[in-house]
Amino acid sequence: MKHAISTIGLLGLFLLACPGSFADNQTAVGPAMRAAQSWLELVDEGHYRRSYKDSSSYFQSRIDEQKWLATVGPVRKPLGAVISGKLKNAQYTTNLPGAPDGQYVVIQFDTSFKNKKSAIETVTAMLDKDGKWRVSGYFIK
Repeated sequence: MKHAISTIGLLGLFLLACPGSFADNQTAVGPAMRAAQSWLELVDEGHYRRSYKDSSSYFQSRIDEQKWLATVGPVRKPLGAVISGKLKNAQYTTNLPGAPDGQYVVIQFDTSFKNKKSAIETVTAMLDKDGKWRVSGYFIK
């Protein structure tokens, strides 16, 4: 994967995030970004079934596996391989529109694909019920 830092989920969880405390932000962003990057690598490599299995319980409760597979491939495949990705921002929040309260990090990348020179990938990671950071949202614009 060619993203500069980390990423990732395809639910519409990404409007304006309200920042949490500075301490929460500092301890959450790194692990959230590592989880997001690992997940995004699966998507980049076309391992969509595995990306679903590695997503958050909230993600899985909002979209079933077959719908994810039917949705992500037609959106992602035409873009081609990732050429480069640069972190645009990462923001910690405890609430997002339409999502339960929790701990989230909304991460945006300026990404260049083989067939689309400029895109913004938004990946939302959340602290899951088991205490691990997992992707709960993914959006490409």
